[in-house]
Amino acid sequence: MRIDTGQHLRLEQRMKLAPRMIQSMEILQLASQALEERIEQELTSNPTLELREAGPDAQDVEAQVEQEKRDSREGEREMVVDDTPTAQDGTANSTNADDFERLTNISEEYSDSWDSNTYETGESFSYRRRGDDGERDAKLDAMANTASRPESLAEQLMGQWHLTELPPDATPEQARALRTAGEIIIEHLDDDGYLRMDLAELVKLTPNAGITVEVFEQALRLIQQSLEPVGIGARDLRECLLLQIDAKMRQEPERDLTVERLLVSDYLKDIENNRLPRIAKAAGVSVEAVNEAKLNLRMFYPHPGRLLETSVQHRITPDAVIEFDDEHDRYTARLSHDRLPSVQINPRYLKMLRDAQLDRKTKDFVSNNLRSARWLLDAIEQRHHTLLRVINVVIEAQREFFDLGPQHLKPLPMTTVADQLGIHVATVSRAVNEKYIQTPRGIFPLRMFFSGGTETQAGDAMSWAAVQAKLQEIIDGEDKSNPLSDDELVDKLKEKGIEIARRTVAKYRKQMNIPPARQRRRY
Repeated sequence: MRIDTGQHLRLEQRMKLAPRMIQSMEILQLASQALEERIEQELTSNPTLELREAGPDAQDVEAQVEQEKRDSREGEREMVVDDTPTAQDGTANSTNADDFERLTNISEEYSDSWDSNTYETGESFSYRRRGDDGERDAKLDAMANTASRPESLAEQLMGQWHLTELPPDATPEQARALRTAGEIIIEHLDDDGYLRMDLAELVKLTPNAGITVEVFEQALRLIQQSLEPVGIGARDLRECLLLQIDAKMRQEPERDLTVERLLVSDYLKDIENNRLPRIAKAAGVSVEAVNEAKLNLRMFYPHPGRLLETSVQHRITPDAVIEFDDEHDRYTARLSHDRLPSVQINPRYLKMLRDAQLDRKTKDFVSNNLRSARWLLDAIEQRHHTLLRVINVVIEAQREFFDLGPQHLKPLPMTTVADQLGIHVATVSRAVNEKYIQTPRGIFPLRMFFSGGTETQAGDAMSWAAVQAKLQEIIDGEDKSNPLSDDELVDKLKEKGIEIARRTVAKYRKQMNIPPARQRRRY
């Protein structure tokens, strides 16, 4: 085998994304709250950025920043990972590892040598280190006011279990075993509060505890009788409902729940399938009594564990507000930037960069941070511009939705919007990702307006969301004593000019959590 070296020319095309382009795409797809966090992080890590304060110097600062952009545009270079070793003459090549180490050292040296209490510019600008002036730290206040982590279901139940009284005749050894058995059972409850595991299996999983099945059974009975809400520790839906019915009968002895208990214990499957006449015939009661008992079962909760969930409510912040302009008979959009921090480049660092006496290391540190700040500001500005253009196209295409409601939502492929705006379809997808808009009809996800659809017999385009809204309207208006089957729903939609297959109706009905006709029937 022969091994030799040689030089070869090769012509190829490569697509290379600059760092600022990558950052621009990341900023574009961020929701308002995520963008707010990103800006806060940049304010913390980049000393050249500062919060914008309203004042006469704001326009001067912007003009100065724009001039700096033009001056430094030619000198910008891409961030390229360079693994080139040290040159033979002993000089080190510029590598990313060296840059990162150098910036870290400069940052530490710069922060130590910088006397922020005494430095003042010629424009009556002074910077005081936070905390030295006795003012409260807003970020620390926010952290102090942040809600603590909510207790889990097991933690809440464990607190109740430790306060539960054990049988008075139990010996200390029996009490310890019973308490331990209850803790093991609570640890194995699912989110609904059910024990889906057999007690014998618990014994196998905890051999070191030395607890028998009988002790587990006794602990489970105590959990079911003592812990709140009632139904905790049930092994299936039937047992869960029976525990709640029995507790209700003990609390309200005058209330007769005999039929309700009979339905749950013997006819639960028939209740799920709405077979009320069959239940009435088998149980020897009237259909009216069965129907009334079925309605009474709604007072009991099939998932008691979820009643103890401390769910975190995520507030939706609209990225834009759409309003109707009565004067010009049109809808207009404006971006909602009230929560976003208004940031700008600190002019002090721009002056430092032009200081001829500034050492090279400090100048590099300031220059790199200024470049990063400009990229962020440009990306945010581009995000706002692109998002507003996309929303304006949506307003134009979905005018009937805003005027008449969801049933008039039209299909709007992202490719159509991309072609109209002259941008890539991926850009449109990032622009609508996790964005919400506030309209006169409520708050909607922006992505909802982009969907496929069908064509009515009259030749009008209708989105799938509009078809679902029309289907919901038909089901809401049906005779509940004789509800419409899927085939009849197809015919009703066809009468309204919408022709779709039966399987499509069944699919939409399931997506909308609408039961079949047999379960919708009322007796």
